Amino acid sequence: QVQLVESGGGLVQPGGSLRLSCAASISIFNINVMGWYRQAPGKQRELVATINDLGRTNYPDSAKGRFTISRDNAKNTVYLQMNSLKPEDTAVYYCNALVRLDLYWGQGTQVTVSS
Repeated sequence: QVQLVESGGGLVQPGGSLRLSCAASISIFNINVMGWYRQAPGKQRELVATINDLGRTNYPDSAKGRFTISRDNAKNTVYLQMNSLKPEDTAVYYCNALVRLDLYWGQGTQVTVSS
């Protein structure tokens, strides 16, 4: 069993930045892929970014150039740096981890972009 704890969400004005953190209960060396997803009210959960155990990253077009996923192996933590935030980025952001064939999710952290 892997526990994931997200933090760093909050209220930010349009154009602002936030950094989300996802702390894993195991060494992230043992995690094949970690990712960030988000879900806005009334919408399906969507991919924001992923990073694999080799450090390779992947972003959908909506996140390229504004969001950056990174990892700190010593802290067993993955980060999502979000810049130039827009109101449409408002959502609950979830961290997940793929360990072999098992997928784990965190509880989510709310991000609200509003003036």
